[in-house]
Amino acid sequence: MKNNKFLVTILAAALSFSATSCSNEFLDVNDNPNAIQAENITPELILPGAITSAYRTQAGTMMQFGNLMMNSWAGNSYTIAGPYSREFSLSSVDNTFYRGIWEGLYPRVANFDQMEKFTNNNHEQDYYIAIAKIMKAYYMQYIVDLYGDAPYSEAFMGQQNTTPKYDNDADIYKNLISKLEEANALIDAANTSPDIHVLEPVSDIVFGGDMDKWKALSNTIKLRMLLRMSKVTGDLATYRDAKLQTLSGATFIDEEVTVNPGYSSGSDDKMNPFILNWARNASGQQVSNYAVVVVSEHMANSLEGNVILNDGNYSKFTGLKDPRRTRLFTAVNSVDSNGNNFTGLKGVRQGNVPGQPGVPVNNVNTSKLGTGNFSGGAAIATWLDVIAQNNLRGGVLFSKAESNLLQAEAALRWPSIFSFSPATKFDAAILANATWLGTNTTNAAWTNYINGIATRPGLGWTGTDNQKLEAIMTQKWIALTNINPTEMFIEYNRTGYPFTPMATIAQFPNKPYRLVYPNSEYVANSANVPNISSAQVFVKNQFTPFWNQN
Repeated sequence: MKNNKFLVTILAAALSFSATSCSNEFLDVNDNPNAIQAENITPELILPGAITSAYRTQAGTMMQFGNLMMNSWAGNSYTIAGPYSREFSLSSVDNTFYRGIWEGLYPRVANFDQMEKFTNNNHEQDYYIAIAKIMKAYYMQYIVDLYGDAPYSEAFMGQQNTTPKYDNDADIYKNLISKLEEANALIDAANTSPDIHVLEPVSDIVFGGDMDKWKALSNTIKLRMLLRMSKVTGDLATYRDAKLQTLSGATFIDEEVTVNPGYSSGSDDKMNPFILNWARNASGQQVSNYAVVVVSEHMANSLEGNVILNDGNYSKFTGLKDPRRTRLFTAVNSVDSNGNNFTGLKGVRQGNVPGQPGVPVNNVNTSKLGTGNFSGGAAIATWLDVIAQNNLRGGVLFSKAESNLLQAEAALRWPSIFSFSPATKFDAAILANATWLGTNTTNAAWTNYINGIATRPGLGWTGTDNQKLEAIMTQKWIALTNINPTEMFIEYNRTGYPFTPMATIAQFPNKPYRLVYPNSEYVANSANVPNISSAQVFVKNQFTPFWNQN
């Protein structure tokens, strides 16, 4: 872990917090997970800054990584020469490749760990500590899913241990699941023990202090972790099955879980990082990423009903236009495979440049990020309206669609444990995503789509169990695009669904199964960090995350 000295900003951040506004200081917390020096700062004060800072990484680096790996985004080569060539070629997946994920999440996990370890003999901070356990599990899972073994049991100890060992990733998973269970037990005890005076979590910027919703989120994260273990065998399978039983009859999230410390357009630092990264700044000016990011030809063809490519790999989409498409990306003048003009999505083939197949002849008619991602179905007239609405609704930490698709898969795989209808959960997920994007779900186009997918194995709820799993992953790919696409990339590695073509300049036949540890680890913790080569991430081996080694 990094061993540089840092400036403690948690206290100033916490003191600047209010329910209706946030500041740059509020959004910043400890940057060094191994240099915890603010032992006396209460969890109440740490919580909002830790959550908002973690979400920055999710809305920025992880948003780009997941959408490029899942061939949802491409680069506008009229704006910049050879955009995203490193991601498309995969020629240098090394210790600098998306290092921002590790270096953005680990300090936040350290903040949650600091909250969890706070001396709390009078139980006043129980709710906050429960939230910390949940958020620690939420983000540490991504470290394991993207890197495998990682510092954990000896991490976050400050100067007591600046070179923590790497723990087995399966053991970390088990510990994180225990943290989720501990969190729910803390909440239950606080709710039922009259002798315990627990502070209300007034600085909770996710659920506003509703601990029942935190329990539901905890259950949903636990379900996601156990589903990630769907292919494990032996003792791990026994463990997984026993833990699944504990979720029988549990309550799961049934709303959009959003982060909002009081985002506003007062300055760029106070903005929702999602729109600030990918569309507009506080003054309404276009940010550079908005001009670079365009829909990929792969996604455009999928959402437009296979009219652009007329390719057999997309047969389940043929003739069926997804009503969400122009909420996700802008509608422009496009051309189908027969040369006929239509208004819809036009994308760029990943890896190709002007003059090559799949690249429009000019910059004008290329679909960019649609306003539905930012403002849903709210009435808007200008980008300033979009900014205001996006700041108001916050950033999506965990979507209602994902929760329902997790439940659909769980009921499909283990119907004796989960008695609810997987088909009902599947349909609810699609509707939830459409609603979040502001899609009109009362018109004929939506009815045609819902009726249409019902007869399409791999896209709707029909066919064999394996085809239904493909449908879950296909709909999850669409639903998590521009929300949490790194989650979908991990799911793609687990299941192999949906069909995701490699970029034309890719130097490997498949996506990486993991990332390489960042160079900061090789510098500061060289005695412990496993030596992973770039080539090793493209084959399954002992370094692959444990749930994907079979």
